[in-house]
Amino acid sequence: MARKEWTVQDAEEYYGFRRWGDDHFKIDRTGAVVVDPLGDGRSIRVTDVIKEAKAKGLQAPLTIRFQDLLRHRVEQINESFRRAMDEENYKGTYRGVFPVKVNQLREVVEEILDAGEPYGFGIEAGSKPELMIALALHDQSDRLLLCNGYKDEDYIRLALLGRKLGKSVIIIVEQVSEIDPIIRLSRELGVTPLIGIRAKLLTRGEGKWALSTGDNSKFGLTTAQILSLGKKLQKEGLTDSLRLLHFHIGSQVPNILTIKNAVIEAARYYCQLQKMGFPMGYLDVGGGLGIDYDGSRSNFESSMNYTMEEYARDVVFNTREICESSGVPVPDIVSESGRAIVAPHSMLVIEVFDRITKTGDNVRPPRAKVKEHRILAELEYIHKNHKKMGALEGFHDALQKKNEAFSLFNLGYLDLESRAYAENLFWKICRAIDENGSRGGYQPEELLELKQMLADQYVCNFSVFQSLLDHWAFQQLFPVAPLHRLKEEPTVNAILVDITCDSDGKIANFIDLEDVKQYLALHPLNNQPYYLGVFLTGAYQDIMGDLHNLFGRVNEVHVFLEEDEEDGYYIEETISGSEVSDILDFIQYKESDLRRSIKRQIDKATRRDLVKPREGIRLFDYYQSLLKSKTYLDIPKPRRPRARKKT
Repeated sequence: MARKEWTVQDAEEYYGFRRWGDDHFKIDRTGAVVVDPLGDGRSIRVTDVIKEAKAKGLQAPLTIRFQDLLRHRVEQINESFRRAMDEENYKGTYRGVFPVKVNQLREVVEEILDAGEPYGFGIEAGSKPELMIALALHDQSDRLLLCNGYKDEDYIRLALLGRKLGKSVIIIVEQVSEIDPIIRLSRELGVTPLIGIRAKLLTRGEGKWALSTGDNSKFGLTTAQILSLGKKLQKEGLTDSLRLLHFHIGSQVPNILTIKNAVIEAARYYCQLQKMGFPMGYLDVGGGLGIDYDGSRSNFESSMNYTMEEYARDVVFNTREICESSGVPVPDIVSESGRAIVAPHSMLVIEVFDRITKTGDNVRPPRAKVKEHRILAELEYIHKNHKKMGALEGFHDALQKKNEAFSLFNLGYLDLESRAYAENLFWKICRAIDENGSRGGYQPEELLELKQMLADQYVCNFSVFQSLLDHWAFQQLFPVAPLHRLKEEPTVNAILVDITCDSDGKIANFIDLEDVKQYLALHPLNNQPYYLGVFLTGAYQDIMGDLHNLFGRVNEVHVFLEEDEEDGYYIEETISGSEVSDILDFIQYKESDLRRSIKRQIDKATRRDLVKPREGIRLFDYYQSLLKSKTYLDIPKPRRPRARKKT
């Protein structure tokens, strides 16, 4: 039976574009990945952006931000709540805020606030530096500015300064110890504070961040503490200051039932506080709105079994139901959805420049050594006759012989050349057994693991610790796919390894339907640039990366749709990645001190006749030039073979 020809549709199915792409990420008829930021058919070919970025001097690794998609997500969440409130005849409004911690980059925050201006979309801060950003960018009194996190007196003063400037700043009390300085400083500054309470709900979160909720959460007040705080506010004449009830059940909540239960519990708190005489007005449902990273539409931890529209409807419906049954006016609903807004707009482009394989070497010792060493002859026999033996038997026999060969080498009975041949024969046998088993039929679990054992390593010019920290720290799955050649069948099973000198610097888990696979099918390298995209990386990854091996921020471009341009887009802004001197200065190595030290050593070597004077000058100039170079590898362009002259 003839083998089915690989198509673009096969690529869309294998890499999951049809599932997680959400009409924004697709493959065009040429086999290249395109991004449709607004889902309206206007698309941008990613390889075109890479080509233009290279012309501007920006190589991969490269972050590409599709700013129209960022604006689209802001509009989408606001419109989802507006429609839900219209359908439910909800008398309150939606007052969304963007939590700065999810992505503090100026170009991201400014774009979100600009897109959210018609909706009064606000901002949330969780630290003093974030609050300083928020105060500077918060330019409308109708936008909320929420203050979360641990607070010292400077933090509280800053928040109260915002109140004096006429801003709608709400200080959310997360610890009992915060209320006394809030009361004292507000009187000192002559301003009436707006106060919120974070409740420590009994409802537990789900997914990777479930432990950030419940009794063991480091944030939030218990029921008894909420009552005590309420009495203190009443005693201090600040009853009208309590305006907001807040909860948070973790990031990336996969199950809508968890969200429903939390909203119901929090709405009960809200109603009770209002019945106690506090004016309230806002119910803050926190974050948790997920992203479907694997496209399975399930409650798997890298997915979500609901849409943004369903999320909005459930929050609105359950809040209305509880308030109406309690005889309390409905609140304005606030959400702090960060991941759901920013994750889709950003992707990481990485370039593969090398391949590490277990079966690539063709080692063949002289026939005399094969005859001399029984173990080599037996491995050759298994290689030639594995089909007759049965797959599992052949694998077990080959594994036994490989281990015997290693023992003989350690005892001095097998030389290095013969050991290399034994290793190579073992992997050839495994490859042949795997290829034969892939044609169909039942395979034992041991043989199913062969693909993982045989997977090549594709070496990519990036750092997991800098650009994909959640993958390393939390095993967060991100969609990964080639950005071109998708009309070709991918025939190499591979994992991705980065250029850090750390064995954890790799991507060895990939999305699958409600599961994880340990390798990804990719294309053979062909001495041409081969680019992969890591998608949905706009939340946390841009800002949380460390400086492992001193690899700094990657190059970055910001892309906008533009109908007047021939290719339908333009690059509005470019940001060059970190230079070596920038990173060294960050860890207290001054560029001038380093230059002076190297110059002193070169002069000393010149006086000792270890280097010639002109050579020493060249060495110093080269060292200086590298201080201004990028921290990532400078991958040389593939060499084109010279055309032979006709004779």
